[in-house]
Amino acid sequence: MRKLIIFTAPSGAGKTTIVRHLLSKYDELAFSVSAATRSKRPHEVHGKDYYFLSLEEWYKKTEEGDFLEWEEVYQDQYYGTLKSEIQRLRNLGKGVVFDIDVKGAMNIKENYGDEAVTIFVKPPSPAVLFERLRGRQTETEDSLRKRIARATEELTYESKCDLVLLNDDLAIALQNAEEIIEKLLAIEV
Repeated sequence: MRKLIIFTAPSGAGKTTIVRHLLSKYDELAFSVSAATRSKRPHEVHGKDYYFLSLEEWYKKTEEGDFLEWEEVYQDQYYGTLKSEIQRLRNLGKGVVFDIDVKGAMNIKENYGDEAVTIFVKPPSPAVLFERLRGRQTETEDSLRKRIARATEELTYESKCDLVLLNDDLAIALQNAEEIIEKLLAIEV
């Protein structure tokens, strides 16, 4: 069975860009779509970027034990991984790729052990990361302040991950990510 490949980092480090690149290049990989209660952004698609759930739907799934892991990232903004999503992709024989926050990554690693590998996407510096977040212009001042505070904490998770991928120069980071994936795809669990 193929590995669970978990890309994690603070928001703005570039993990989504890296994951999208890898998914477009390797047919052996499939993306684990997370569930979320936050509002859908204009460019996002339900079932592709996230499974967007109402709070009521979220609470029902939580009560029924449908999540492998979940977290309230901000007040009334929940994110999580549905057990059914992982099983669906594993049944297809795919390497399951995650693009999730650091706490979610640690929970999946704890549940799957050696079947999972965590890859921390490291920004060149906290200052660059914070500038990337500001440059998105998708946040209010209050939500940006919360994201920066959260990102500061999440940067401390680098040493808890199996691998670190520096995203200073995107072309180099993509090449290094491809090398990591090719090694992981050669390994059977």
